[in-house]
Amino acid sequence: MHERSLPASPNWYCSRCSDVSRSGLLGVGAKNIIFLIDVSASSCRVVGELAGHRDLVSGFSFCQHAGQSHLCVSSSNDGCIRFWDSDNKVLIKEHAAHQTPVAAVHWSPVDKNLVVSGDEKGVVVCHWFNTGDTSSFFPEPRTIFCLTCSPHTWSTVAVGYKDGMIVLIDLSKKGEVIHRLRGHDDEIHSLAWSSLVGEDALYNRPEDSEVANSGAPAGDGTGCYLASGSKDQTVRIWSSAKGKSVMTLKLPYVKKRGSAVDPGVKERLWLHVHWPRGQPTQLVSSCFSGELVMWDLTRTGKQRWTLFGTSSEGQNHNRIVFNMSSVLVQDNRELLISTSMDREIKCWDLASLDCCWTLPTLGGFVYALTFSPVGTGCLALGVGDNMIRVWNTLTTQNQYDTRSFWQGIKSKVTALAWHPRKEGSLSFGTDDGKVGIYDVFSNKPPQISSSYHRKTVYTLAWGPPVPPMSFGAAGGKSSISLYSCAGEGTILQHDPSRLSGEASDIDKLIRDTNSIKHKLSPHTDLSWKPDGKVVAIGNEDGCIEVYQAPSLKLLCSIQQHHKIINTLRWHHDHSSAPELHCLLASGSSNAIVYVHDLRAIIENPPESPVVLTEPHRRLCGHTAKITDMAWSPHHDARLVTASYDGTAQVWDVLQEEALSNYRGHIGYLLCVDWSPVDPDVIWTGGKDFTLQEWRVSKQEFTKPPKGKKMLELKEKTKTNPKQKKKNKKPPGAGGAVPLEMNGGPVTGPKATKEQEPSEDEEDEVSSTNSSVPTVSSESQWKSSAAIKSKDKTDLLKKKKPRSMLPISTSMDHRPKEDLLQDCINLASVKHSKAPPAGCVPGQGEHIHLGLFSDRQALYRMFEAEEEAHVEAAHFDCVVYLRLWSGDLEGALQLATERGELNDHLLSVAPMAGFEVWSRTVEAFVKQLCLQEQYLKAASHLLSVNKLYEAVDLLRSHKLYREAIALVKARLPAEDPVLKELYTCWAAVLEKDGHFSAAAKCHLAAGASFDAAKVIARKSDVSSLRTAASLARISGEVALAQSLALRCAKDLAAALDWVGAQEVLSSQESLLVHRLHLCVAELLAAMLADPQVESQSCVSSHPWVSLGERHVCLQDRVRDVWEQQFGVSQKSEGRRGVGALLQELKSAESPTPTPNVPLRQVQLYSSLHLTRAVLSWLLDDEGQLIKELWKAVAWFRDAGHLSVSAELCRLLFPDADVSVFSRKHPKILDHTEEEAKAAATSLQAFINYQHLYEHWWRSSTRITNGSAADSRPADELKDKVMNGEISESEESVCPVTRWCDKLDFDASLLLSERHAACQAVQRSVREVQERLAAMVVQHSRAQEGKPDSAEKETDGPTQISTTTESPGSQASADAGRRPEDQDTLLTLSSKMSEHQKQLVELPDTVKMYPHPDVVECCLVLLHVSKASPSVSESLQQQAKDLLRKYATGPTVHKASKQFLT
Repeated sequence: MHERSLPASPNWYCSRCSDVSRSGLLGVGAKNIIFLIDVSASSCRVVGELAGHRDLVSGFSFCQHAGQSHLCVSSSNDGCIRFWDSDNKVLIKEHAAHQTPVAAVHWSPVDKNLVVSGDEKGVVVCHWFNTGDTSSFFPEPRTIFCLTCSPHTWSTVAVGYKDGMIVLIDLSKKGEVIHRLRGHDDEIHSLAWSSLVGEDALYNRPEDSEVANSGAPAGDGTGCYLASGSKDQTVRIWSSAKGKSVMTLKLPYVKKRGSAVDPGVKERLWLHVHWPRGQPTQLVSSCFSGELVMWDLTRTGKQRWTLFGTSSEGQNHNRIVFNMSSVLVQDNRELLISTSMDREIKCWDLASLDCCWTLPTLGGFVYALTFSPVGTGCLALGVGDNMIRVWNTLTTQNQYDTRSFWQGIKSKVTALAWHPRKEGSLSFGTDDGKVGIYDVFSNKPPQISSSYHRKTVYTLAWGPPVPPMSFGAAGGKSSISLYSCAGEGTILQHDPSRLSGEASDIDKLIRDTNSIKHKLSPHTDLSWKPDGKVVAIGNEDGCIEVYQAPSLKLLCSIQQHHKIINTLRWHHDHSSAPELHCLLASGSSNAIVYVHDLRAIIENPPESPVVLTEPHRRLCGHTAKITDMAWSPHHDARLVTASYDGTAQVWDVLQEEALSNYRGHIGYLLCVDWSPVDPDVIWTGGKDFTLQEWRVSKQEFTKPPKGKKMLELKEKTKTNPKQKKKNKKPPGAGGAVPLEMNGGPVTGPKATKEQEPSEDEEDEVSSTNSSVPTVSSESQWKSSAAIKSKDKTDLLKKKKPRSMLPISTSMDHRPKEDLLQDCINLASVKHSKAPPAGCVPGQGEHIHLGLFSDRQALYRMFEAEEEAHVEAAHFDCVVYLRLWSGDLEGALQLATERGELNDHLLSVAPMAGFEVWSRTVEAFVKQLCLQEQYLKAASHLLSVNKLYEAVDLLRSHKLYREAIALVKARLPAEDPVLKELYTCWAAVLEKDGHFSAAAKCHLAAGASFDAAKVIARKSDVSSLRTAASLARISGEVALAQSLALRCAKDLAAALDWVGAQEVLSSQESLLVHRLHLCVAELLAAMLADPQVESQSCVSSHPWVSLGERHVCLQDRVRDVWEQQFGVSQKSEGRRGVGALLQELKSAESPTPTPNVPLRQVQLYSSLHLTRAVLSWLLDDEGQLIKELWKAVAWFRDAGHLSVSAELCRLLFPDADVSVFSRKHPKILDHTEEEAKAAATSLQAFINYQHLYEHWWRSSTRITNGSAADSRPADELKDKVMNGEISESEESVCPVTRWCDKLDFDASLLLSERHAACQAVQRSVREVQERLAAMVVQHSRAQEGKPDSAEKETDGPTQISTTTESPGSQASADAGRRPEDQDTLLTLSSKMSEHQKQLVELPDTVKMYPHPDVVECCLVLLHVSKASPSVSESLQQQAKDLLRKYATGPTVHKASKQFLT
């Protein structure tokens, strides 16, 4: 279809956007099109396109199977997968299985029907070409960057992710992950499988053999190598069998032109890898600046890699490489095709590593193309990627011999013009208004004019100088000037020899020469006649003016076009027919080309300008605006035109005949030129980023498409959403490196100059190859087209503002005749005293004339407009109309009624008076409250001095913080409202659990007591400590003491003794409690035996160290009190012992229970010890012994018998209660009966413990450390009471018999008074148990409801008297006579009798009990069998007590062996 072509640049930042088929057809994704290029070892040629995607092509892959090599697949950011026939260039099928942009696609080398794709969300989809089925997998929730199918196993796919993870998945197992390959720490850009099966190719180096042997056996044939390239600057070789890396290659820093590598190259790196076919030990990878490197995987060091293209300069790419693919050609040579950011496609010979050819590509619209009039065949292109290309189209060695120029260019190149006589001098204009001149045969930067246009430069033309540049000395005057026309409508004349000088605006000369006073129409194009005598200038209003040089006298004005002039061209003057030299062709936005013959006017200039309204020839056929045209230099009156209809048309102008129509472009055309050497060749460029060469004689069509065909062509070509022109550049489009930039879009040669651009206008697609990836950007590879499309959609969704005057506006859209009559009517009203009949401006059919007549007419128009707005419920418009007409109060009233007051209306309300303003504010406040804008409402109340109402409003909606701030800012500090606010807020905060904030409110309100109580509610240590401090500072002494004491107790329970003392030290009146905690700390330290309790102390005082073990507890307490707290017998005042004891007596001391924790028991016991020591200091022996008894009893009654015994040892190391202290000699001699009873009880319990210790020692000696060693004392006690001590345990060998005497008074344990008391108490317990059992049995019987007769015959319920086994209970009941069986009545009488016996017993016996006397008798009798230390009298006494007071079957059983 076309001869040669420069395609669009391949898309950037895609892992596989190009591929080569088996037959040598290269497919490249560029924008939303796939270009097909036929490649060979010597040349390449663009043979077609695959168009249809709605967004950027993100992936492309050929089917590499024989018989299907013409099939290919592509993916896009629109989420679609498309299958194509590359031979016929048609779409076969489309799959829309992805919901997000597709990142990669690959046609399986093993299964000819399998295609695998992955998207940005991590979804992998399998497409089956033959059936059309799809299946989705989600192996990892990560962003996919690339994927590749294994060339050996159909089900194995390698997937690379953005975060550096590589995953091998098995498609046959629903995407199950085989291996996760971890090693890279940045984006995976490329993956490549080795073409050979097995993993033995790399194990011929000694250093690798260890690695091979550490895992699976090398070369086992079960796996295959996988190469990966990452942004972390490394290439890794992975073993798919072992799932780990076997080799890491660090990219070499290849210095270029003697310069070091840019420090920021990591951000600019794209690392692609390619494994050549049949070469398992060689790998190709890209490098930092576009170099290609061949790695020899069997070598090390610098010999490991070889650089491509070293045989000559300039072979390598100069920017990063994105894709590589290879193909085998006829002579079995393998060619490598690479695409790069430098917009070049290169072909390499993998045998020699030399570049075979280079195909330039274009990264933007082709805005301008022109052949040099001096250098034959030298074609210049102005492209939207901020570069100029100069192509030597006639070279034979390299058919794509191009050079790129980018220095000094920061935006799109929109205009070009070769110097008519100086070879290599090329002028250019850019989108940012810059004009410059390049010398294309040198490497110098361009000359830039110091005069800039404000808008895009559209036309450049060389012509003779005109004043003032044509004045001056003969030697200094330039023979030619450069003219530029830009979007702001001005034409500047530049001196090419002095571009630094100021350019002149030719409009001044035109005005002066032609005495023009009115404003000139903005200029849009100019064209000098080749002989330089006249210049044609096109204007925005469609007028063409022809001026005579050098004075620029106006010769004629052509009033033919009615839209903006886009292009003007004079016929060349080397024609054989002189009458053709003055033909001027013009093209505008109305699609018709007009040709005018100006020979008569030019040869015989008229004195006054002539107006031409008829053309010499009219060329009709295009269906959209004309963008460019060119006369054939080889023919007479033959013209080619380029149009927005997407075609180029060749015309025979004199015959007005269409000769040939070219339709090879996708999208509209922007430029055209005729070949200077071949009459049959024309070059065109356009929106599709391509330059195409085509022959006139080979075109199928002669005329542009029309009607349905035109619509079909539009549907085919416009695959992107229509977008209106935008002058803003996309994000990231502007950068510091011009080579990378495309800049913002320009919609054609004159688009920005039109007031109403054509609806067919479209922006160029800002693809990934049109923007510079900034250093910090990670997503530059993504398309910005989707963003622009979204912006466009949002723009379309915006509603057009509602008209305030809809009726009068609609009247201006009537037929033309009515609008003209309106002008006559208005003139009559303005200038005649008697207006036309029935014409009342602002009323009826003439309502719209109220806008152009007097004020009364305007008010009439407003009234009619208001009525219409009310009917349409557009009350906001009514309000504004009333405002405009001065009815401010009415406007406010309407807005109030409708609830549509706003800040603007409120701001103008004061103009209507204070009362109106105040009412409006109150109404607005109600409206704001309904809208829940309470702060704003309160602020408006302040504006009318309603402070208390504002505060109430805030308080009622629980905005206490704001209300308090307002009151404190505006009212006196003593105002009661403030305290009320604080109190209310504190209640709310306390209810919600915000105790600290509530306390602050109470403090601010002066309620310190409440503040402390609130903080203490949380009951943790920090809160209690804070509350105590707060109460102390506030003067709440009693509360401070209470809270400090609570806090100290909690700290003591947590064994934080230092913290507890610190809390109490702040309160001088709490000294006695400090003494209590001191005793508790010492007691805890002395009892802290691992066998008793394992506890970790948070903090303790230095004086707690145990010291000497023989010092009793009370002596240590007394010493510490005197040294640390200054409390002794001599202390007075607050430290007086009497006062302290009196204060401590009021402390809480509950009754011991078995469920109290040991730490709490220690605190309670230490309280009694503290009282005991204080009594000692007061010489109150009676109180002393009673408190000591209570301290010991707390442990005993709480069930901690061993701790109780240990405390007795700490208090009485000599086991004598009368000896209280040796350090401070103190012998207790009690005269008071109660004190004597307490001392006797305490001594009895000490002796009781010694009795068991004596028996324990005897048992241990008898058994010589056998199993008896491990038998606890409690177990011995149970066996004694149950009568389970066997004869064998009591038998003693004569050799081992021991004769230790009892070292205590055992007779104290055999108190008959206490034995009688205990017997009565046992009887009471027995009766209580029987009663309880009877109640339980009765309740069960009631629930089961047995037969009443049966119940009566059963007789009285039998109650078990002890916790015996069921067998023993049965035997006991069997032995009981029927008359002895208990009833409720007999049990009650027994209970009364026992209660009387207890009352008769002395109080001291009941208050200060002894150990169980029966138990002590049994133990003594057991000891007497093994030791003669128990006297006969003591044994007899024990037996007598047993006979008298031993009750219950178990006790009878235990004592039976001693009493028979």
